[in-house]
Amino acid sequence: MKNLLKIIIATLILVSHFSCNDLTETVYSELTEDGYNYTSDEIYSVIGPVYQNLRGLHSHSGFSIMQESTTDILVMPANASGWDDGGIYKKMHLHTWNSEAPQVKNLWAKLYPGVLHANRIIEQLEGDVVPVPSDLSKESLIAEMKVARAFYYWLLIDNFGDVPFVTTTSQELPSSTTREDIFQSIVSDITTSLSQLSDENSTLMYGRFNKWSAKTLLANLYLNAEVYTGTAEWDKCISECNDIISSDKYALEQNYADCFTANNENSTETIFAIPYDEINGSGLYSNYTFHASSRYKYNLGTTPWGAGCAKAVSQFIDTYDPDDSRLDDTWEHGLQFAADGVTPLLCTYDRAGEQLNYSKDLPDGMYTTEDEGYRIKKFLPEMGAQYNMNNDVPFFRYAQVLMMKAECLLRKGQEDEAATIVSQVRERAFKDAPAKATVTGTQLSANSNYDFGYVENYEIVDNGDSSPVEYGGFYDELGYEFACEWVRRRDMIRFGTYSTKSWLSHKPQGEKAEVFPIPQTVIDANPNLAQNPDYE
Repeated sequence: MKNLLKIIIATLILVSHFSCNDLTETVYSELTEDGYNYTSDEIYSVIGPVYQNLRGLHSHSGFSIMQESTTDILVMPANASGWDDGGIYKKMHLHTWNSEAPQVKNLWAKLYPGVLHANRIIEQLEGDVVPVPSDLSKESLIAEMKVARAFYYWLLIDNFGDVPFVTTTSQELPSSTTREDIFQSIVSDITTSLSQLSDENSTLMYGRFNKWSAKTLLANLYLNAEVYTGTAEWDKCISECNDIISSDKYALEQNYADCFTANNENSTETIFAIPYDEINGSGLYSNYTFHASSRYKYNLGTTPWGAGCAKAVSQFIDTYDPDDSRLDDTWEHGLQFAADGVTPLLCTYDRAGEQLNYSKDLPDGMYTTEDEGYRIKKFLPEMGAQYNMNNDVPFFRYAQVLMMKAECLLRKGQEDEAATIVSQVRERAFKDAPAKATVTGTQLSANSNYDFGYVENYEIVDNGDSSPVEYGGFYDELGYEFACEWVRRRDMIRFGTYSTKSWLSHKPQGEKAEVFPIPQTVIDANPNLAQNPDYE
């Protein structure tokens, strides 16, 4: 499996480097397309860059952390080992970032190369620059690349709103296209591509867009259509989810944690994966959340950074049912021991010499002791893991399809049908207390259990907006199932909590924060672009 993925995704025959400022191609070699004759054996190397580029999404300073540390689930406070870095992580929590924030620049610089790779590959295929093997069709590969491009544009409009919409390799400086127009264009690209896409859930299609991952992307677009366009598309989302469910290509794993392990490439639940490998596919690591002493718990070949930084917001942890196994499967907590299970791991900074104990409560979101806060362990390191991990990231998984359908049914007033689906997803998390797996439509429609409010010295001192969260019970369920899977920001915006509620040291900054600013370097380089409102 890993060798095949290396061929499909990691092997690059020609590498194009792109500037994040002006979206134009910079050639670092005298070898250009005009001087190179492709063979049909190179087809996977040709399409590989559009997928390989996705590996840069998961880091402590880019896409993944922006989707979580800006929310009511995760925070990155400073501590005695450091982690202030000029306040760049705190600003994510406070929603006080600006157009020069490194995370904002990193996200833009990672998403647009994916678009440009896709544009180049589509033009190469359409122009017959790259021969296609006899067992494949040019049309299917073009369709696959159009869906991949749509995936990148989905993340762009979701994070930045109006952005340049480039579908060719033209060197002209683009102006911005409205979020709604891009939404309509990429929905059209996906729907017209479906008939050409493979419907196989196979080794060859792993980590690539087939018919079902394209439909999952389409369902995500429809789920959030009201945010992007002002018009809800619940029925269209349900239709896509029903197609995926009735295909019988995917199923829930028996054990929640099996979706995320270092050997998860054969998961029945994964619909679209970003494959990682410690040697051939680097980019996924856990050094930013664990304490340095955790090295000895997992016999790691690398030492986590200081006391770690990414931590669970205690107000979110307080909402878990203690019998929900997803709490232990997602978060490292409590007294810590070495791999032998006996030798205590020790603190080394402000609590030096005391046993490392990941405690739940945080004094605020700005500064903590070295062992305060639960740590992310959803993508659990395997014993002896190196800096880069072997865990693949299931960007789309079957549980998400079920929950998207459930949410749309709930919003359409079909509470009982929604509750049946949510109960199905909950079953594996309550094996030791099966009666608790069942929820009702009334519970899903009730207010959230989250105790929102501004925290000082471990206590809520200002409740802020205390209005009920519509469908708050379902909102909570999304948190338990998908914490640290980089969807919480999107969910919060859809449920209206992102720009209205307070949590930990965060107070609402208004709708401005629902999109990030275009990086200042991009604005400076392209006079045709206008900055997002309120960031000028």
